[in-house]
Amino acid sequence: MCLSLTVVAMVNSTEPHGWPNTSTKDLLDNIKNPRYNWSPEIRGVILSSILYGMLIVKIPVGYLSGIYSIRKMVSCALILSSLSSLLIPLAADAGEMPLIACRVVQGLGQGTVSIAQHMVWVKWAPPLERGRLTSLSVSGLMLGPFIALLATGFICQALGWPFVFYIFGACGCALGLFWFILFYDDPKDHPCISVDEKELITSSLMAQVTSSGQSLPIKAMLKSLPLWAISLGCFAFSWTNHVMFLYSPTFISSRLHVNVTENGLLSALPYLFSWVLGILVGQVADLFLSRNMFCVTTIRKLFTTLGLLLPSLFGICLCHLSSGFHSTIIFLILASATSVFCIVGILINPLDIAPRYYGFLKGVTVLIGMTGGLTSSTLAGIILNRDPESSWSKIFFLMAAINIISLTFYLIFAKAEIQDWAKEKQHTRL
Repeated sequence: MCLSLTVVAMVNSTEPHGWPNTSTKDLLDNIKNPRYNWSPEIRGVILSSILYGMLIVKIPVGYLSGIYSIRKMVSCALILSSLSSLLIPLAADAGEMPLIACRVVQGLGQGTVSIAQHMVWVKWAPPLERGRLTSLSVSGLMLGPFIALLATGFICQALGWPFVFYIFGACGCALGLFWFILFYDDPKDHPCISVDEKELITSSLMAQVTSSGQSLPIKAMLKSLPLWAISLGCFAFSWTNHVMFLYSPTFISSRLHVNVTENGLLSALPYLFSWVLGILVGQVADLFLSRNMFCVTTIRKLFTTLGLLLPSLFGICLCHLSSGFHSTIIFLILASATSVFCIVGILINPLDIAPRYYGFLKGVTVLIGMTGGLTSSTLAGIILNRDPESSWSKIFFLMAAINIISLTFYLIFAKAEIQDWAKEKQHTRL
């Protein structure tokens, strides 16, 4: 995520295209902030290259996370991603391809974390608390970038962009060690929670089946329209998320012409609002469920509708109704933040239809979603390179079309009941 802002400081826009990796002539500034002559198309490939690594590991990690220790998988993946971050400045000096390779390795680590951590809730989340627990944990994906982008702008200005990767890489390695020390795979093994809390968690999950040691019903999954509805929704969600968050610094730079510190602050604001909103939607969804105001299927469809339609609406407003500084920032925040409604919609829906295969299905749906993110971030770079004048309008209208098509399919076919193929050969956890 830091690269989406540092790339603004890394690119030398004053020299003609065609001299890749050409630094500025000022030696002192070159040491502090090396600059490269990357076209918008190359920048799009670099920004999206992390998704290639994520694509590779999604399904394998989804399957293996139901078998092996989440504690060890997440800890190792965090350290791998952080070590790759430490190498990014050297890779950028070596050329575009080493940098892309480094980003792919980062994707392997971050893709492992993003899938494996969801398996935590299979053993830790009582059914009536899944919405708030999931939204609370996923909201960290918004709080982290808010802090990172805010700090990145100041670090770039004071120390130079390479130190962004050195500092956050070191912090990531420390986080990996803390995770290994503090996290436990199963509530019954945790030494710091009460007996009553352990009993509450385990008793609420006694009837939940597990896929351990059983074959996957691949054919039934491929024929499942609710699963395809979730997958298509994840495709649209990832498309929107990558356009809004990866290209926000570029959009702000091109429209508002601010320095890198101000850009970092403005780019971080959507994440702050996303974090707050993400926590609230989980509370609201569980409130609806606990008071029997809506059934689970209705809740999933309602929040998915809000999470896909509102960013489309505000994205179009961002291009055509934002005439000044304040209106631009307001619409940018709304277009980015409202996608978090999907946290208690499509993002948790696989746990409803097949809890016993949740890890594998999460890997599959996120893999399909990542193809949307990969396509949108790469395509946005190509559009920006070829048509700078009307490029943003095209990007946001295309995003709206993808969201509406995917949402229509989801509203027709989505379910939140355990599917028949997920009930076969049940084994009760005792």
